[in-house]
Amino acid sequence: MTLIGDGLDAAVQKAFTRPAPKSAGPQMRYLVQQLRGTRAVAELLGISQRQVERYVAGQAKKPRTALAARLEHEVKKRWQPQIRAKAREKAASTGGIVIDTRARIGYTAPIGTTDEDRLRHLTVALPPQYAARLFDAQEAGASDRELKEIAAEALKEVYFQDGGRRAGSLEEVRFTDVEHLEFEL
Repeated sequence: MTLIGDGLDAAVQKAFTRPAPKSAGPQMRYLVQQLRGTRAVAELLGISQRQVERYVAGQAKKPRTALAARLEHEVKKRWQPQIRAKAREKAASTGGIVIDTRARIGYTAPIGTTDEDRLRHLTVALPPQYAARLFDAQEAGASDRELKEIAAEALKEVYFQDGGRRAGSLEEVRFTDVEHLEFEL
């Protein structure tokens, strides 16, 4: 599970104009339509092709918890791709992205100074170039560690250095022990 990747996905899902299917039958039918066949859906979900056909036909209705979670994840991952792309494009070109987090953030500083590494709750609007970098890295399959580095760099620039007006010699911001993380487009 990637914390930052899931947060970015959740922010984009808020832009959806229609809700994704909630029950197993419609979810399964949607995946069969998207992947063009029951065999591909069965391989994706790790179940038999016959079981997929039962859900499509309405004979099976309640999947086990693990299957229900995989099914919901795969449907949301593919739901409304044009709207998802437009939301990402808007954030990356003009809108930027807001990060709301409670984590250990800071850098090496003399003990007692305000910028020392400590638990902070920040809500910061990040400029579009950082939204673009986060979305591009996520698309490229970046790990959570790499996404955290981009977020830390963004917080360094926007929060600690205030766009170059202070803390000019700051080299690296640490972004660890994340308790809460949410993005808003």
